Amino acid sequence: MSETTLVKGASLYGDRTADLLLRDGVIAEIGSISTPDGARIVDADGLIALPGLVDLHTHLREPGREDAETILTGSRAAAVGGYTAVLAMANTSPVTDTAEAAERVHDLGRAAGLVDVHPVGAVTGGLGGEELAELGLMHRSRARVSVFSDDGRCVADARVMRRALEYVKAFGGVVSQHAQDPSLAGPTSCCHEGELSGRLGLPGWPGIAEEVVVARDVMLARHTGSRVHVAHASTAGTVEVLRWAKSLGIEVTAEVTPHHLLLTTDLLAGYDPTYKVNPPLRPQEDVDALRAALADGTIDAVATDHAPHARHDKEHAFVDAAFGMLGLETALPVVASVMVSSGLMTWAEVARVMSSTPAAIAGLGSQGRPLEVGQPANLVLVDPAATLVVDRERSVSLSRNNPWHGRTLGASVVATFLRGRPTVLGGELTEP
Repeated sequence: MSETTLVKGASLYGDRTADLLLRDGVIAEIGSISTPDGARIVDADGLIALPGLVDLHTHLREPGREDAETILTGSRAAAVGGYTAVLAMANTSPVTDTAEAAERVHDLGRAAGLVDVHPVGAVTGGLGGEELAELGLMHRSRARVSVFSDDGRCVADARVMRRALEYVKAFGGVVSQHAQDPSLAGPTSCCHEGELSGRLGLPGWPGIAEEVVVARDVMLARHTGSRVHVAHASTAGTVEVLRWAKSLGIEVTAEVTPHHLLLTTDLLAGYDPTYKVNPPLRPQEDVDALRAALADGTIDAVATDHAPHARHDKEHAFVDAAFGMLGLETALPVVASVMVSSGLMTWAEVARVMSSTPAAIAGLGSQGRPLEVGQPANLVLVDPAATLVVDRERSVSLSRNNPWHGRTLGASVVATFLRGRPTVLGGELTEP
């Protein structure tokens, strides 16, 4: 028997109010709808309906570090955060650099059944930066990999980056670059280079190390006619390069993380490794530039860079602690607090940067679709009036490196539907 749900009185994109009938995995009707026999009723009075969120940048740690996260627990965190699809980065152990490895991630995601898990393939074998990985085989596998990244490491060799761009062009793929010139920001660089890093005695990571790689890559994209994507843009200089490249029609897209939209390098004054992230937190002027660029479309998408770590990987002196912080469960409340409450964006624009555009960048045809009759019933219901005091102990992730612990954020996810089936109701998981 098919599963039928009637969502009553939702505000579509924060605009007009309507009922949505979800049946057989699609949106069957929109309007004023009588309750069908046997249907589940979800009261959405006061709630905003958006297409299910899509994350271009998630670390699920499986295989290799299942003590920090598994594909199942990461899927739970994604569903709670309103996501219906995530792209799982390749820097696992072993690295996702073969068709077999990509299919394993794909299959584990299907088994979890809470979000669509799409593996990201490595650009180079073992993330070594020298020889291309099995890009074509990964794309032709049942995982249908279309996004490739050595994230965590920069593809620093321009010749290798050029070859990768030429290769993925053949099947419409995209290379997502972790822009960090290793000669300017090496492996010990752990925080933004500036007055504070000097005072704290920490090795600095200058913004120019990101900007020179972005500038080089957009020129390579122009030369090859291929697509490049800038992962976790973090500086005002990068925004300037992106704006210039787009004015020339170069095929470049970019993402920004929630933490780079709100947190600043000042938080490092207490040496708390929770705030150690790569690229590092930047000064307020960079944060302001990133917000403006997201609002005007220079930056295309919000991506979490969800990076769970076991306690023993974070509980070190700052310079030795692992990079990264959690993000899937709190991304939407952060964006609501920073961009919507401030008037910089509408809810329809939030849907653009957190759903439709990331789905288009990754080539996910069934995700990020508009809330229209006949479209896949992937959607999220948001309470815009709610306030959320973040408690890291309530996370469904296996890890607790949560930079938002104790903060009050606006809006909360009430329900998430994957092809019409609720994965979250009343803010709580509904396991398949």
